[in-house]
Amino acid sequence: MGNFKGHALPGSFFLVAGLWWAGKASFWHVARRGRGTAPPLASRVVQRRLEILEASVTVAFSVIGMLAEQFVPDGPWLRLYNTEEQHWERLMNWQHATMYLFFALAGGVALAVHTTGSAPIALDRLLLAIAFFTEGFLFLYHLHGRAMLDVHVHQLLLYAVFGTALTAFLEMFLRGNLLLELLRAALSMLQGSWFWQIGFVLYPPGGLAKWDLMDHNNMMFITMCYCWHLALALLTVALVYCTVCWVARTRLRRTPSVEMGLLKTDRDLESEDEM
Repeated sequence: MGNFKGHALPGSFFLVAGLWWAGKASFWHVARRGRGTAPPLASRVVQRRLEILEASVTVAFSVIGMLAEQFVPDGPWLRLYNTEEQHWERLMNWQHATMYLFFALAGGVALAVHTTGSAPIALDRLLLAIAFFTEGFLFLYHLHGRAMLDVHVHQLLLYAVFGTALTAFLEMFLRGNLLLELLRAALSMLQGSWFWQIGFVLYPPGGLAKWDLMDHNNMMFITMCYCWHLALALLTVALVYCTVCWVARTRLRRTPSVEMGLLKTDRDLESEDEM
């Protein structure tokens, strides 16, 4: 959708995805390092259930996005070409819906991989990489004839999109690599926050002042602003990682003492029964 809500919706999706990926990667890293003394949440069964939950939510969010792009009041309503007036119908909405379609495919494949166990495990990362690449490919040819600042904010978005695609592709061969997983989370959050920024720049809500889309100073500021978004995404991932590690390690330290207390209680009860 060519409005503020049309950019806030995918922005929210990518922000949630980035936070989830950061938390999940951090937790499994701590669980792997504490294997043997880890709490029950670190079991492979729970890990598989979380993967299934993630894939299901990805499909649901993607379907919601496609429906929103098609059936808003000013949407195309599944009409691609207007034969009466001889022109394409709302191609921007169609491009956004196509982006959501590939993320729905990625979620569907991940769901099949983790429910059936018959497909190669790396297939979910391959489809995720293809989904992000398709997103960037669509936006690359989304900018013809637009104002200077409009083109610039979308070009900046492409760095995060193609970076996420490359990271997901590398994870096919280096699955479980913590740095790649956290980088994917950070770039996803960068995408999410930048979608919101694009919405504020191109479609200021609530009567906010409009940006001069041909002012070079605005381009300089928005480039600096992009670096701030990147720094915020990296700091957020670091904060999530430190928080998850602290909570998990605190629980791991408490687990042995609890088990010893239970063992002592059982032995005392056996001694009392013998007496």
